[in-house]
Amino acid sequence: MRSITDVIRHFKQNWMRELCPEAIERACRDHGMTWRQSTLNPIVTVQVFFLQVLHGNTACAHLPHLSNLVFTAAAYCKARTRLKLDVLKTLLQRSVEQLQDNAIDKSRWFGHRVFLVDGSSFSMPDTDELQEHFGQPGGQRAGCGFPTAHWLAMMHAGTGMITKMLAAPLRTHDLAKTAELHPELRANDVLVADRGFCSFAHFALLLQRGTHGVLRIHQRLLVDFTPGRTHTVPGKGKSCGKKGLPRSRWLRQLGNNDQVVEWFKPTSCPTWMSIEQFDALPGSLVIRELRYTITQRGFRTRTITLATTLLDGDKYKSSDLATLFRDRWDIETNFGHLKTTMKMDVLKCTTVNGVLKELHVFALIYNLVRQVILIAAEQQQVDFRRISFTDALRWLQTARPGDSIPNLIVNPLRRHRLEPRVRKRRPKQYPLMKRPRCQLQNELAP
Repeated sequence: MRSITDVIRHFKQNWMRELCPEAIERACRDHGMTWRQSTLNPIVTVQVFFLQVLHGNTACAHLPHLSNLVFTAAAYCKARTRLKLDVLKTLLQRSVEQLQDNAIDKSRWFGHRVFLVDGSSFSMPDTDELQEHFGQPGGQRAGCGFPTAHWLAMMHAGTGMITKMLAAPLRTHDLAKTAELHPELRANDVLVADRGFCSFAHFALLLQRGTHGVLRIHQRLLVDFTPGRTHTVPGKGKSCGKKGLPRSRWLRQLGNNDQVVEWFKPTSCPTWMSIEQFDALPGSLVIRELRYTITQRGFRTRTITLATTLLDGDKYKSSDLATLFRDRWDIETNFGHLKTTMKMDVLKCTTVNGVLKELHVFALIYNLVRQVILIAAEQQQVDFRRISFTDALRWLQTARPGDSIPNLIVNPLRRHRLEPRVRKRRPKQYPLMKRPRCQLQNELAP
């Protein structure tokens, strides 16, 4: 069988051993799987699954040609159904554990490991099970939309690799599942995220773990950089609830539009947190607030306000924090690689368990492509962000056992590139389906 696991055998990186047949078999045995010798035993099934996702989540009927094995699409689907989801979770977890001791620990910002977190979504076939579990976007009638999942992912900023991810129903707030990603963080790590993740409770949970956050301040939070200004304390004093006053106490100024303040605990518990967890939070936090202006043309946002637990203004200058937050946009590019280049935007399984299996295999193959990019960047002596993701993916699709990674395409630096957010190619002018398909078919029937 010509498998991607045969290609990666000669790679020196320890984490790649977790994708080899021996590691796959160990993961299957650890979760109590037993099997008889057959063409599609669990080890081969996982390898074929890798091939399927590597080639754009191609059709099941295409896989016998890719693997040089003889089986039917129905037999492969049954074998994939027998495969336990925990096996794929274990493969991802063990590979990430190996990454922690290698690539991730080497890539640091001011001595910190930096992780990016954000939410996205993906679609899937319209089945009753998936509709009930994930739901569909609002504004669509029953039978006219597709189930859509809320996907939360945490990636390492220095490599772009996925370290943890979760899938939930569509109408799930980002913060509702973020705390489940925190166990992947170590003391002194830095989590960077957009305004949807900025709250008193989230900062408190990060500090309880000894980690730091660099988060864009939520648009509803009032920030005033006037030294010694007045403030309001939630639930206390005559000024409680007074409009126009910030809910933080000014402590000291670090620079122009750069200050340290005291955030007070809100009176109401967030919906995503239990009452016991909320009661255990401290009454206040010391937070640094800073604001900067973007002067480069082409950026939609002109002014950005950040909140962080990195309070040392001499060590962590506002310009360094601004650059770090700008790099947060890398996760949006990475989502594009997954959903567009690798075609994860629409998954194909018709059950919840199957969708989650697909999702984990996508993460494993995505991380594999990222490792190829890191190796190519080192041997070509360029920043890994400039190595073409598409070219690395194409090489993996065509590589043979023993092939060395060639020089991959290096994207040019385009710091001042301006691109409007419009589409030139027009879609075909078909009306949207606003009634269930069965009704429309009955109208067409003679």
